[in-house]
Amino acid sequence: MKTDLKYTRNIGIMAHIDAGKTTTTERILFYTGSTHRLGEVHDGNAQMDWMVQEQERGITITSAATTTYWNYRDQQYKINVIDTPGHVDFTVEVERSLRVLDGAVAVFCAVGGVEPQSETVWRQANKYGVPRIAFINKMDRAGADFYGVVQQIKERLGANPVPVQIPIGSEENFTGVIDLVYMKAVVWYPDEKLGVKYELEEIPAEMVEEAEEWRTSMLEAVAVVDDSLLERYFDDSQSISPDEVIDVLRRSALENIVVPVMCGASFKNKGVQRLLDGIVSFLPSPLDIGGITGADPRNDEPVNRGPDATEPMASLVFKIATDPFVGRLAFLRVYSGELKTGDMVLNTRTGKRERVNRLFQMHANKQNPIEKISAGDICAGVGFKDLVTGDTLCAINKPVVLESMDFPDPVIGVAIEPKTQHDFDKLSQALQKLAEEDPTFQVKTDPDSGQTVINGMGELHLEILVDRLRREFKVECNQGAPQVAYKEAITTVAEHREVFRKQSGGRGKFADIVVDIMPVEDGERGLVFVNEIKGGNVPKEYIPSVEKGFREAMYNGPLAGFPLDSLKVVLKDGSYHPVDSDSLSFEIAARQAFRSAAYKCNPILLEPIMSAEVVTPEEYVGDVVGDFNRRRGKVEGMESKAGSRVIKAKVPLAENFGYVTVLRTLTSGRATSTMEFSCYEEVPAEIAKRIVEITKGKIL
Repeated sequence: MKTDLKYTRNIGIMAHIDAGKTTTTERILFYTGSTHRLGEVHDGNAQMDWMVQEQERGITITSAATTTYWNYRDQQYKINVIDTPGHVDFTVEVERSLRVLDGAVAVFCAVGGVEPQSETVWRQANKYGVPRIAFINKMDRAGADFYGVVQQIKERLGANPVPVQIPIGSEENFTGVIDLVYMKAVVWYPDEKLGVKYELEEIPAEMVEEAEEWRTSMLEAVAVVDDSLLERYFDDSQSISPDEVIDVLRRSALENIVVPVMCGASFKNKGVQRLLDGIVSFLPSPLDIGGITGADPRNDEPVNRGPDATEPMASLVFKIATDPFVGRLAFLRVYSGELKTGDMVLNTRTGKRERVNRLFQMHANKQNPIEKISAGDICAGVGFKDLVTGDTLCAINKPVVLESMDFPDPVIGVAIEPKTQHDFDKLSQALQKLAEEDPTFQVKTDPDSGQTVINGMGELHLEILVDRLRREFKVECNQGAPQVAYKEAITTVAEHREVFRKQSGGRGKFADIVVDIMPVEDGERGLVFVNEIKGGNVPKEYIPSVEKGFREAMYNGPLAGFPLDSLKVVLKDGSYHPVDSDSLSFEIAARQAFRSAAYKCNPILLEPIMSAEVVTPEEYVGDVVGDFNRRRGKVEGMESKAGSRVIKAKVPLAENFGYVTVLRTLTSGRATSTMEFSCYEEVPAEIAKRIVEITKGKIL
């Protein structure tokens, strides 16, 4: 089905866990005719939560893509929807989805409001400049407060929320909304078609004045884009047509000046059809977003690719998934040109050509084969040999590298071992496939014990991965206790001379370097290498080997063998032997120099600190705060919210394993908590000393 690009929307549904993302997406599929029965998260039959682990836990783990169509004002719109996870352990799924989407629907719970993961996904959307609309869900729940959530969006997220609807009633009396654009009441009536039908009615008399106030405030907010609109409103409000209001709201939303706010109750089938109208009215098409800028790999010159089928093909791989029937699926966003089945394309990371064996339009975990995909669309491809998340695929004769994606480092690890020799043979292959799918999942072999250690973003993340090993790959594993991903850092400067000399008959080895080792400036990561050698004391061809030696040495810090996140090395002087010196000698000298000099730089141990937020009844506040103090936590603030207290704290990850169980015990199961990685901080000296001793095997 050919669709004009201006009638295409690439959107994501994003929110905190349990705000109703998947339920809202299921209703979107139902009302657009993509499904003919409603899937429910709590029944384990939601279309978009297709993984066994998702159905068992009632949470979204992997972002699922689907394509559907919506008729609005006698025009059919194509909507590519990605339902993203809300749990912080799977935040990478949100990150890579937002990278390729044109717009987003941020779902908020009318009771919970702006919750911690809401803030995280909002920051991610800000990072990529994604225009969004807000949908305040669960208006039928006890404690629902539409206006309170609008205020929280303003205060906590620093956004400019502009309601385009206000609710009629709330909690069990929520019956509909007032559309401030058309100034009509939209009322849903219960029927056998699950609320498919709604009626446009006159605004209830007791709400006319309130509706006028909110309409004025809506027009004031968008006057930045079109100030003549506000003047006309005060002169003659009847002269402004709904189309003009929609146009100026759309322009404001595309420039991220305002966030249009809508509301409803997805589970009760109220508000979703109007949300679909809002998606096509206020969110951008690929044409609105315009071209994407990349770089020509041959000369690093900037290259622009427009959303046009006639331009050279350029696409970004934003996800890799393993399917039991078709193999490795690469999810692609095509930014320009056309991609056809059987095409040869260039992977600019590897410099190699890849053949597109088959293309699919995705519907959760089901694939519909298609012959070609055009600019502005999202699809999945099969047949690629060497692809990872963030790769650019482009036309062979017109290469371009699109901006890749950065992913956070894992903060927690667990040692695993296969139960049988048969499992041992399958384990490495299974881990490789999982690592290809998930950039925040890393596999390492401990050099001392020889154990396989898997690293991820949290306990739930690793639990799901081990469960997938068992179910999908039929690999049974034993696992150890979770381990914290510590790091090391140096705090002072040291000068060091390293002479590496080895004579074993015949040609020997020789390298001599003088270096300064120091911490980097704030914010920099990795190795900052400065070559200050003049006059050829060390030949140019050996300098990269010195850099390589220091880069590899950073993986094993001086205290306990934990990696260093950053390091600055200044190569000041040295010497070489015309016969015995070679690249390997200088590489070894650099490694030894690091080991010797790092001890002089006052090395410290760093640990991951988590941002925790606990919502608890008033009577348990003392117990919760006392427990945080026992865990070396720092309480940063408290506030009242919907009859409960919200406690915010920073807590070391090492003290937090099994926290959910302890919290349930402390509060008789009445408190809830969320946790996400915040930063790395120095470990107190006494605790650091014990960690070093345990790591080096002095304490058994």
